[in-house]
Amino acid sequence: MDEALLRSLTPSVLAILVRRGADFAAAEDAVQEALVEAVRVWPAEQPRDPKGWLVTVAWRKFLDGARADTARRRREGLVDEEPAPGPAPAVDDTLQLYFLCAHPSLTPSSAVALTLRAVGGLTTRQIAQAYLVPEATMAQRISRAKRTVSGVRFDRPGDVATVLRVLYLVFNEGYSGDVDLAAEAIRLTRQLAAQVDHPEVAGLLALMLLHHARRAARTAPDGSLVPLAEQDRGRWDTGSIAEGVAILQAALARDRLGEFQAQAAIAALHADAPTAEETDWVQIVEWYDELARLTDSPVVRLNRAVAVGEADGPRAGLAALAALDDALPRHTAVAAYLHERDGDLATAARLYAEAARKAPGLAERDHLTRQAARLNARRSR
Repeated sequence: MDEALLRSLTPSVLAILVRRGADFAAAEDAVQEALVEAVRVWPAEQPRDPKGWLVTVAWRKFLDGARADTARRRREGLVDEEPAPGPAPAVDDTLQLYFLCAHPSLTPSSAVALTLRAVGGLTTRQIAQAYLVPEATMAQRISRAKRTVSGVRFDRPGDVATVLRVLYLVFNEGYSGDVDLAAEAIRLTRQLAAQVDHPEVAGLLALMLLHHARRAARTAPDGSLVPLAEQDRGRWDTGSIAEGVAILQAALARDRLGEFQAQAAIAALHADAPTAEETDWVQIVEWYDELARLTDSPVVRLNRAVAVGEADGPRAGLAALAALDDALPRHTAVAAYLHERDGDLATAARLYAEAARKAPGLAERDHLTRQAARLNARRSR
């Protein structure tokens, strides 16, 4: 059973149903039912045209539900539009579906959450972690978004800014989470950059390429995380770095700075340093100042505290950290790192262990646990 194939076909099938007149919530339900049917049937005999099979089954599931709805008579007329037998057209509708989900009737945050869940393939828990809210809160937000668009015709696509936010979060989850969606996010952002002349689209594409260029060096052969300062820079993809820097420079030259361009500038400074010791931390702090001005994000300020600790010393970093809410994700891990840099190994070891207990993923938890054990071993000598 090819789960990756099913995941890749889902957005296109959903887009086809929406274009044929299904409201979004009903179309999503129908596609999910078709996927369940595929899991049951395909192991015995996978169809020659998987996409066409899913479109046909999902459309029938939608019609079955529509007939039982109060608008039954109006919707039964759609049966005449049932897809004809034969191969489905090889059209990639994924980016179009991102725009359709960013509907003007939704707030940007609700549109992002709905798209991540319905199209991006992320779980409610993953989306909640990205937004720093409880899972139950995010579940309610997604449910409200579905109710809002229920019965709405998707003929007024949303704006570029909302689609960029979705692509950014999908990439982040693919880059560091349980589901590998990073390459798909880059592919869609390339498509968007080819269609839309916007410096922030270019900024996001540059940011993705610069981060993705380091991916091979981020983990050791045993799957453990390798911090940026310890990565083998010879394993970085120099082609992606060069492309990302060129795209970023062209975007910055337009003098319409946005948050994705600022983040890409920080990533470019890391990529440009031959060694960790040669990183231009002073300039990175300046870019974090710009990014904080643009976003007022507590996560940006948390990352800025690390950069300040590198540029001006760990005590300056701890002073910047003290101004932030200690409930922020990874706040404890940052405090541990800065205390270690300051020579307070006992406090650092305790904070690493505490951060490990709060870590959202197994790889991060293991890394922080090893950091605590390393410092405890040094102290016991």
